Amino acid sequence: MAKTNLTLKLEEEIHLKTYKNGGMKSEFGLLEVTIGFNDGRPGYERIDYLTYDTKGIWRAFEIKVSLSDFRSSAKKSFVGHYNYYVLTKDLYELVKDEIPSHIGVYIGSNCVKRAKRQELAVDENVLKEAFMRAGARDADKLYRGNSPMQLMEAERKMKIIKRQKDIVYKEFRALEDKLRKRFGIRWEDELKKEEAR
Repeated sequence: MAKTNLTLKLEEEIHLKTYKNGGMKSEFGLLEVTIGFNDGRPGYERIDYLTYDTKGIWRAFEIKVSLSDFRSSAKKSFVGHYNYYVLTKDLYELVKDEIPSHIGVYIGSNCVKRAKRQELAVDENVLKEAFMRAGARDADKLYRGNSPMQLMEAERKMKIIKRQKDIVYKEFRALEDKLRKRFGIRWEDELKKEEAR
């Protein structure tokens, strides 16, 4: 099932929350981390967003965009040391009394309710393995979707656009200088008067 724009927006906001000063420094996050195996196949539970930090802390996030989504019977993957809902402000107002005291809440990237530390709900090695699989999946998508040739072509096009922008800017500045010489410092007012004639 395709994700809604609101789901994508909340995913982006909570993902950006893990960035510090323009890059991941101490907390690393992945979307859609599938933990465990079922009959030899990965996937008996999916975490919407999972982070692991340099202190060995796991945080699990459940992204919910509607009341029916929040109240659905689908499993909530609260497996981390700290577990959170990621909600819209309106949804939070509707469900805040239904959220267990140990579960935190983010509205987008802003924490409005702190989570209480819990024991991991699954073995840490299971989480690490799931995290590695999700990271490998994302790396593979990037590799297949952004071949070196595509990246080189995009960089070449960006250089051409930058050169064109620089040329147009120089032409604009030269025209502006001519107008100042002809009409003085108030060249815009003088130009408007001349155009009105």
